[in-house]
Amino acid sequence: MPLNILVCIKQVPDPEQFDRITLDPATGSINRAGIPPVTNPVDRHAVEEALRIREASGGTVAVLTMGPPQARKCLEDALAMGADRGVLLCDMAFAGADTLATAAVLAAGIRSAGDFDLVLCGNESVDGATGQVPAQLAEALGWPRVTYARKIEIAKEAATALVEREIEEGFLRVEVRLPAVIAVVKRINRYRLPTIFGILEAGKKEIIEVGCAACECAGLVAEAMGLAGSPTRVAGVFQSHRKRHVEMIGGEPKEAARGLIRKLKEMDAL
Repeated sequence: MPLNILVCIKQVPDPEQFDRITLDPATGSINRAGIPPVTNPVDRHAVEEALRIREASGGTVAVLTMGPPQARKCLEDALAMGADRGVLLCDMAFAGADTLATAAVLAAGIRSAGDFDLVLCGNESVDGATGQVPAQLAEALGWPRVTYARKIEIAKEAATALVEREIEEGFLRVEVRLPAVIAVVKRINRYRLPTIFGILEAGKKEIIEVGCAACECAGLVAEAMGLAGSPTRVAGVFQSHRKRHVEMIGGEPKEAARGLIRKLKEMDAL
């Protein structure tokens, strides 16, 4: 049975250049200037899983992101992979959102974008790494959720999904009734790269922009968006300065070991 699937994706600073990231001391937010943005790596696996489900069961795949106008690029990348349409949640009213306000806007955007049987997303983003948004999104939608999913099997009647979720020392197999929110890990698949044909086709596909007004029409009040709707704030940013003294202990291994023990005793560390 065909499924209408939506995948939530996010544009993040390139993880290969995280050493260049700084924090704004005034706002406590990440200073992204000069760092190229990319699609959150695990979100690509969520898109891939949606495409595989569509190939097996039929249906459609939409991709949705919240961000500034340049976040449109990650939607275009997902369309080039094979997604059918994109939704960009873009409005200054969304700025400064914590995970709760982000989930609220995502839920309103999903409602305004249509009826969906399944929402997929990456388990966490590399910039925030809280892993909170999938569960908060499911709560906002009133749907069940499964996180840390490494395998998804859709039942023939498309009423339920059998999901393997990673836990310590193994995995847990759970059955969830659809519609549901499922957050995946990288291990779930190996995502495809866009082909030249896919890139050309992406230019013909629809990306709609959704702002504050559409979210309000979907039942979200302005006070629940952005900074105003964020119960958590960065209280302050400081840089830790540490002074360290290094002393090299040379010699043969046994001699060096004796010297190390002697030093540790002098420091009352033994």
